Amino acid sequence: MKIGVVGLGLIGGSIFKGLKAKGFDVKGVSQSQQGESIYKNYDVLKDCEVVFVCSAMNKTLSVLDELEKYLKPETLVTDVCSLKEFVCKKQRPYNFIPSHPMAGTEHQGFENSFPELFEGAKWAITPAFGTNDITKLIQIIQILGANPIITKPELHDEAVAMISHMPMVISQALFAAAEENPLALDLASSGFRDMTRLAMSNTEMAEDMVSMNSKNIEHAILKLYKSVGDLITSDYSAKIKKIKDKRSKMF
Repeated sequence: MKIGVVGLGLIGGSIFKGLKAKGFDVKGVSQSQQGESIYKNYDVLKDCEVVFVCSAMNKTLSVLDELEKYLKPETLVTDVCSLKEFVCKKQRPYNFIPSHPMAGTEHQGFENSFPELFEGAKWAITPAFGTNDITKLIQIIQILGANPIITKPELHDEAVAMISHMPMVISQALFAAAEENPLALDLASSGFRDMTRLAMSNTEMAEDMVSMNSKNIEHAILKLYKSVGDLITSDYSAKIKKIKDKRSKMF
């Protein structure tokens, strides 16, 4: 199977390396990276059965538009954006199935990508057009070691605001607040380090998340605010025990 990957940052690079390691014929398209099987032009994707679009979120729609000039109707195309509603507004002349791997690190770039990034990760699939066959995409996701979860675009965007986008904003805000207390930064250790890891997120990606999913993030922050109030009002120990029990079963 011939597979194309457009954009070779952390996610695209890890897909590229992961599928190559599994023996697939993989071609990458990147304007910044050089190497074997990496090209600058989309025409190398004409014969690919599957194409992953791993561009920055603010560039994804233009890439999807450009691919319409090159790909066959039967070509399976997926993106990896952390928002899904905005890519589902136009039906494409190829088999477009939006998706989002719930994987990453605080680092960015091809140099920090690695084949095992998706092992054990969740990977959301949000079929926007009911007739599209998602079987092949599920198989590839599983080959990369991830677990597919099928949902709707709008539900996906609400959920990631709660578990990904809001935590990133809170992480950034926590660090900004702690900066006002020099002693706090001097005393900071593993807990603070772990709580602020997401403050190291890719700047372009972070700006896209906040600008394009602002309403869902605002709602998530309000829910967090209410949850904090509910948590500390009464019976704190019982509440945190229940939380600890549930979290221990998740990871």
